[in-house]
Amino acid sequence: MTALTALAYFAGITLVLPLIYAGYRVPLLMTGKKPADHWTRGRPEDDPGLIIRLKHAHMNCVENIGPFAVVVLIAVLTDKTQVTNAVAQFVVYARLVQIAAHSIGTSFALVSVRATMYIIQVFLMLYMLWSLF
Repeated sequence: MTALTALAYFAGITLVLPLIYAGYRVPLLMTGKKPADHWTRGRPEDDPGLIIRLKHAHMNCVENIGPFAVVVLIAVLTDKTQVTNAVAQFVVYARLVQIAAHSIGTSFALVSVRATMYIIQVFLMLYMLWSLF
């Protein structure tokens, strides 16, 4: 998998996650069970735990796709893709494990997995960034 392919997968994951929780919320809105402003920021969340966790997993993706994209795109634009092509896929794999842990629950073990996968992603991105200099 090339770095650009990994970036495309990361973008796809980031785009699909909100569709999952929208798939839960839109029927509630359309049937009148919840008002349109029910999910306004600052209000208590009453969605099922899985939906809340998927929303948080999505926001984690949003927070991290920017730095990942910048590193990958700089590597491609400067033709320094040897390291990014070898490493970027592992960022995506760690992200998928992090999302799975997010989805399953919030036990200490799962939070530890999430944190570990996040740290792995950060170090992989830093390694790719370092390879550009």
